[in-house]
Parts: sequence; C-alpha cells; structure tokens
Amino acid sequence: MALPNGIQSTQELLDAHAHIWNHIFSFINSMSLKCAIQLRIPDIIHKHQKPMSLSELIDALPNINRAKSDCVERLMRILIHSKFFTKVKISEDKQGYWLTPSSRLLIKDEPMNMTSFALDMLDPIFIDSYHHISEWFKNDDPMPSATRDGRTFWELLEQDSRLNQLFNESMASDTGLAASVILKDCGHVFDGLKSMVDVAGGTGTMAKAIADAVPGLKCSVLERPHVIAGLKGTENLTFVAGDIFESIPPADAIFMKLLKKCKEAIPSKDKGGKLIIIDMVLDNRKEHEAFESQLFSDMILMSMGLGRERTEEELAKLFYEAGFTSYKIHPVLGLRSLIEVFP
Repeated sequence: MALPNGIQSTQELLDAHAHIWNHIFSFINSMSLKCAIQLRIPDIIHKHQKPMSLSELIDALPNINRAKSDCVERLMRILIHSKFFTKVKISEDKQGYWLTPSSRLLIKDEPMNMTSFALDMLDPIFIDSYHHISEWFKNDDPMPSATRDGRTFWELLEQDSRLNQLFNESMASDTGLAASVILKDCGHVFDGLKSMVDVAGGTGTMAKAIADAVPGLKCSVLERPHVIAGLKGTENLTFVAGDIFESIPPADAIFMKLLKKCKEAIPSKDKGGKLIIIDMVLDNRKEHEAFESQLFSDMILMSMGLGRERTEEELAKLFYEAGFTSYKIHPVLGLRSLIEVFP
C-alpha cells in the first residue's frame, strides 16, 4: 500500500489518523461535561460527603431511565479521563467516584461555581453559530450568528430573555471567580482610588466585590439598558445605562475595556488615573492546555464580534496608539492577567 504523499511511515499515518479522530470527536468531552452538570453529578457526590459507588450514584440520579443505568459508568469513565472526577478505593473490593478541583467548581451552591458559564457556552444557539464560520468568511456579516439567521449575538440576547439571563449569569459567575483572586492577590491596584467605572460590567459582580472590599471607593457600572434593568445599587455602587462608544462617566480608574473613550474619562497618571483590564495575554510558552484555551477564547471573541486575544506586543501597540504611556501586567489569573495601563 502506497502511503499518502508526504507521510513517511505507517506509524506517522496512524498518528495522523488518530489526531484527526481526536479533533472530530472532541465535542464529546464538552457534551459529557454538560450532561454531568445537567444531571447534577458534582452536587450529588458533594452532598454524599464521601466517594460514591456506581450503584449509589445511579440510585441518587433523579428521574433516569433505569434501563440505561449501565451507561452511567461509561459517562463517568470519560469524565474521569477528562479529570472532572477520580476513582478512589472505598473498600477491599469496591471503588467510588470522588470530586477533583475542576468538579468542585461545578457545585451549584458554591459561590464561584462555573455551571452557568458552562451551560451558556454550550447552549445550542451559541454552538450552532460555529457551523456557519466557513460561510461567514465569504460574506460581509459581522459575526457567524448573523450568517445563521440575520441576527448578531447581541441582538439574540436582547430578543431572547432566556438566553440573556443565562449569559448574564454566566458572565457573573466567571467574573466572581476573577474578583476573588484579584482582591486576594492583587488588591493593591485599587489603593488610593476614590472612584471607578466598570465599563460593560454586566450585572455588577466585579464592581460590587471591589466596592465591598475597598473602603471609600465609589463604583459605577456602565452597561446597556436591558442588562441592568431592575438592578438596585448600594451606597458605594451605582448602575448607569449608556453606550460605551458615546461617553464614559469620569472616574479615577476605568475597569475592563480598552477604548480611547476610557482615556478621556480618567485623570493623568500623577493624579492616580489608570485603566484596569482583565484580559488574556496570548503566550505560546504556556503549557499546551492553557495556550489552547487561550486560542479557543480568541475564536469565541471572533464568533461574537468582540475583537481578538492579543500577545503582549500587540496589546502594547494598542495602549500606545490609544495615547497611554505605560502598562504593568500582573499574571495572577491563570489564563488571564490583570493589566494596569497609565495615561
């Protein structure tokens, strides 16, 4: 049998075949994770307070068809392979399922849980737009979702209350995790600030955490009207409906977004003015899984029409072109960094 042109050996052929299979079927990892969340497997094991045998887990799963009980073991096998669960010894002849750090972030009642984020990113409406990327490359649509049915992702959120609520919850859960790490390991960036505007700050999770943690700091959240409709502020937190491309309320610091409008809204560096950003800094020196996740994030931004992830060199170019003079990167958030940018 002649090998395909450019392939040097049978082993190279088989490795390429396995590589393609792995990528074709990698969606099964995501769907298995979604299934575990919807069946509330992390919550069930957590509530049990010790490793659960297969039979105990099956008995605890709500409303499953008992004829499909043997499939639970197969689901758990791939979730163990993906490091969401682990198998531990219960007795001499019995093993049980237990939580890993990843599945602990999927326990619904935990304050930093990521269940909403996972269910939002894996929602059929969101996933379906990726089926239209090749077509989108050939037309003038702003994002793949517009190629699918003529509506941008943001128009979908405005028109679909279920999707809008899920998206806001997912952003809040992800932001809550970031806020806890920032305030624990990098809270000094807020020292001396008297006012801060969280631009496109969603339902205010980050701003509220910062306002609660930093005495004397007045925080505002600038967002689209439908996102903050009905939300109530506090003594140190206010919500402002507006368009970030038109104007931004003045403050000592602007949080989250990089825009020339942000520079116009803050005082000079010697008066304490700064832009505070949470963003990824693309770095192919990171271990494989982390860099791959950064590349996934870049594709998500592309599909939503939100720009792109950038290397430090690309970010620096943006900062200087927007009129800022210096910056400092704090790599405290794993995939993302906290970045201070100074006028």
